[in-house]
This record gives sequence, C-alpha cells and structure tokens, in this order.
Amino acid sequence: MNILIIGNGGREHALAWKIRQSPRCSKLFVAPGNPGTAQVAENVPIATDDFSSLGEFCLAQSISLLVVGPEAPLVKGIRDYFEQDPKLQHILIVGPGKVGAQLEGSKDFSKQFMVRNGIPTAKARTFMAAELDQAMDYISTCKPPIVLKADGLAAGKGVIISLSQTEAKAVIKDMLVNKKFGEASAKVLIEEFLNGIEVSVFVLTDGKDYVILPEAKDYKRIGDGDTGPNTGGMGAVSPVVFATPAFMKRVEDEVVKPTIAGLQKDGIDYKGFIFVGIMNVGGTPYVIEYNARMGDPETQAVMPRIKSDLVDLLEAVGKGALQGKTIEIDPDHSVTIALVSGGYPGEYEKGKAIDGLGNYEPTLVFHAGTKQQQDKVVTEGGRVLAVSGKGSSLEDARAKAYAVADQIQWDGLYFRKDIGQDLLNFKI
Repeated sequence: MNILIIGNGGREHALAWKIRQSPRCSKLFVAPGNPGTAQVAENVPIATDDFSSLGEFCLAQSISLLVVGPEAPLVKGIRDYFEQDPKLQHILIVGPGKVGAQLEGSKDFSKQFMVRNGIPTAKARTFMAAELDQAMDYISTCKPPIVLKADGLAAGKGVIISLSQTEAKAVIKDMLVNKKFGEASAKVLIEEFLNGIEVSVFVLTDGKDYVILPEAKDYKRIGDGDTGPNTGGMGAVSPVVFATPAFMKRVEDEVVKPTIAGLQKDGIDYKGFIFVGIMNVGGTPYVIEYNARMGDPETQAVMPRIKSDLVDLLEAVGKGALQGKTIEIDPDHSVTIALVSGGYPGEYEKGKAIDGLGNYEPTLVFHAGTKQQQDKVVTEGGRVLAVSGKGSSLEDARAKAYAVADQIQWDGLYFRKDIGQDLLNFKI
C-alpha cells in the first residue's frame, strides 16, 4: 500500500524508518518531512494543516493509509475533513477526530474525562482571566509545589511547577492576563503536585481494542540532574525499570481499559495513538496528561524495540480490526539523546552547518529540526537531532548513543550527559 505520514520532526522520521521496513509498504511519503525522512521516503512540500492539498495529493498518489504524526492537525480536524469528503472517505487514517483530539487539545476536557471515568489523576480546578481573583484565592488554599497548566497546545512547554504560593500567583497572572502561552493559556488548570516518578505509556487503539507499545521515560528539563526549564524533551529510555509487570498491569486495568471504555461511552470514535503520561506514586499510577499521538523523543526510543510489522497494526487500527492483534517487543534497551541548538528552549540561532552526519548503523540518528541547504544539512529548530542507541543492557545502549552523539558537531550544539543515568542503579 502507499502510505503518507504527516509531520516534519524526529517522531515522523522514526515512524517512517519503521514503516519503511514493512513488505506491505509500496511507496512512502512524508509531508512536509525533513532531510532525515528523505533518506527513507519521498518528502512532499505540503504543510501539515493544508488539508485540501493533502487530500488532493492522497488521491493523486493512491494513498491507502494516512498516519498523522503531530497534534496540531489532529486538533484542527484532519480526520473530520477527510471523512466529510466522499472522495477521501476510503483512506484509512491513524489519528483521532477533532473531538477525540481534545484529550490533548484541552487540559480541562481531559481532566473532566478522567474524573468522569474514575481514572486516577491529580485534583485540579480550571480558571479563566475573568476569574483571576478566585484563582488567587484558590492558590492560597494549595500546598506547594503547585502545578499550573495551560489548557491548550503549548508545544510541550505549557506546564509550570511553582515552589510557593507567591510564585504561583505571579505565574497564573502571567498566563491568564499577559497570555504567556497565547490562546493556549486563556484557561489555566491549577493542579495538585504528585510526588513520584514519571513513565510514558503508549496505546494504539481502534476505539474498541488496543495494543500497548513499549513504555518509555523521557527527560523534559534542559539541564543534567533534571534542572532548568522544561523543554519538548531532551531524551528517552525504554524499557523503564520501575514499570514492572505488576505496575503495568495496574496501568492497563486502572487507566487504559477505563480510557477506552470512556471514549466508547462518550461516543468518540477514536482510531490512533493515545500517549498516557503516568506518575508512579508509590506503585499507584496517576494520569498526568493524555496526548493524541506518539511522544517525541519517546518514539525514537520505542520504534527500535517493536519487532512486529507496524503497517499491519496501523492498517488494523484504520479498519477498526485490531481485535486479536498482538505486538512483539524486543527485550533490548534503547536510549535516545536529543541534540539541541544552543539557547534552547529560549532563543536560538538557525542555519548552523552540521558535521559528522555519517551512517552509524545500528545506532540511529533521527532528524528533527534540520534543513537541506545546497550540499549540507543545517540546523532549523531547537531540537535538531535524536541519537538512538540499542543494547542488551541500559549501560550498553547509553554507551552506543553517547559514542555517536560525541561525533556530531555544530556551532552551539548541546545535549544532556545523564540520560538514563538515574535508572542505572534504580532500586524498585
């Protein structure tokens, strides 16, 4: 079958790399793609939210399967657009419609969904700018640290943890009144802080049945030792030592099953990935957030561990035929390191020439924020590359990933040196 992936980041490069391995994949396209996806697929210069051009391309190229990588086109309703056009209705889509994508597009929607369906989560209240005084009063009743979340999409940066009530009050004013995150912070959730350790769980569902992909732990803060501001993700590891079979059974029973049941109860026909951010609080899973797609950079750590033909699973999701499907997972460890531009997650310069982009198989280099400029590849984003090493142990996978990261150069290059280090001597 001919397949189109939408997106241009590291997640989409990893998906393309995995999909390309399937004998079921005839032609593979990525819109708009990047220099990395160009190595395994044909890039198409169409924006992720240009639904009419994407539809025309799908018809011209006889696309059978559309895989939506990032959240923005899902929240804007790409599935709804295709389903409402009689000429496009036959195309199988991996990614929910506009209503289902609200699990990610609105923190308030997802919080109400969790509460309604008895899914364990932190206590929270939502406020708008007109309710600033009430928000201030509510903060006065909260025990620090206090979590403040922008309701809408903020590119993974809309969560701020305040260590005092005074700081939280200044932050919520900045978010609601000064629109720190634009329209994303027109509503803000004030949430209790959960003290635990985080794991990312990935579910692929056709709305009735599901398979659980390999879990991962990502590292959000810019600095070693989890210091500094939040980023879109500085690295990831899979598997995760504290995600024991017993814990994952609880995640399945207490989170995944009621999530799928809740979607059915609400009449939401959900076909695609559900990323569940879980906080392990003393062995009890609490949901911090849902995303309506795979994570980045977790996808770059997870895809190398999937042994099954991913196209078979994605087609089954699109057709609503996932029942009885299973997934085979490689027991090896995978470590992904994000290589970022100097200054990220704040201001950074683009257009820096990248050296050392050789072929490092079996260690993989996934492109995220890169651009082809004549005969060289240059930096184009904050997170530029993701290096994924695989090995029989966490130490082995780390060594392989860092050996390659050390060989890549550009002016201002930065990466964390401690990805996975906290799990080396982790005691369950």
